Amino acid sequence: MAACTRSFRRVLTGCHKSLLISNGQCSTHVSQIVPKQVPVRQFAAVKSVKKEQKEQKDEKQKVIKERKIDDTNRHKPFGLTAWEPIDDVYITRFYPKPVYDAETAIGMLKKFQQLDFTYPKQPLYIDLKLDMKLEKKKKVDPFVSTVHLPHSFKTDVNKVVVFTENAEDAKVAKENGAAFVGGAELVQKILDDEIQADFYVAVPDILPRLLTLKNKLRKKFPKSKRGSVGTNIPKMLELFKTGHEYLVERECYILTKMAMLDMTTEQIIDNLDTIIKDVCSHRPLNLGPFIERAIICSATSEALHFKIEQFLPKIEEEDEK
Repeated sequence: MAACTRSFRRVLTGCHKSLLISNGQCSTHVSQIVPKQVPVRQFAAVKSVKKEQKEQKDEKQKVIKERKIDDTNRHKPFGLTAWEPIDDVYITRFYPKPVYDAETAIGMLKKFQQLDFTYPKQPLYIDLKLDMKLEKKKKVDPFVSTVHLPHSFKTDVNKVVVFTENAEDAKVAKENGAAFVGGAELVQKILDDEIQADFYVAVPDILPRLLTLKNKLRKKFPKSKRGSVGTNIPKMLELFKTGHEYLVERECYILTKMAMLDMTTEQIIDNLDTIIKDVCSHRPLNLGPFIERAIICSATSEALHFKIEQFLPKIEEEDEK
């Protein structure tokens, strides 16, 4: 009986091995490698569509921002509740910001200082937004300008370097208060930071010998457009020693200090008039207003929009012959 059982087991084992070999799954052989599936990006098309939709949305928003809506004959401003609030308490974002006369805005800033008990000798700032467009899709390049204010508020005098190799010009420069006077020998000292100044002026003949300073001085490098190149050394020193410098930032904005709050209203108006007229001189008047909006504020008060029509230069009409 035991012999029959052993023979039966051998038969079953042989049948099992033959079946495994026929199916290719014998334990003595390496099993066939199943090819792996390569991962496929299933959402590539969806992402490209989303990207196109985002670009179209950005272009649409850009067009909306650039579009100027004329509210002249409208019963209320576009996107706002009304021209003026009726109640004493209201949400400011639902109404256009009030625009005051310059004298009224300055008086309000002085009143704010008294009510807030802040320091009276604080600076006044103006924020101007410019229309940089010219004819034929051209634009005004961002500029830096220095202007002599009628009522200076600076306590210290600017340091000015005068480049000249003429002995007489050097003598005149020293007599008029130049901090440093010299020729090409000053170039290396400036590169080594041995000489530092607020402004640099030069006579026209020496400019070719100062080209190595362009990368060092950058916007302070003498230029005829800025009035820092010329032969009238006393006039240039008078301007740059006590002059006020401002520049265009972020393509079309000017933010500069223009007076002190404790100055009289007339003095503040004179400084404001000088700066606005100098700004308008950087674009032809026949192209329309150069300044789109103007804001005035002190160091501790809110900003107030003010009217600039009284400060804008007028086009001189030619006499009819």
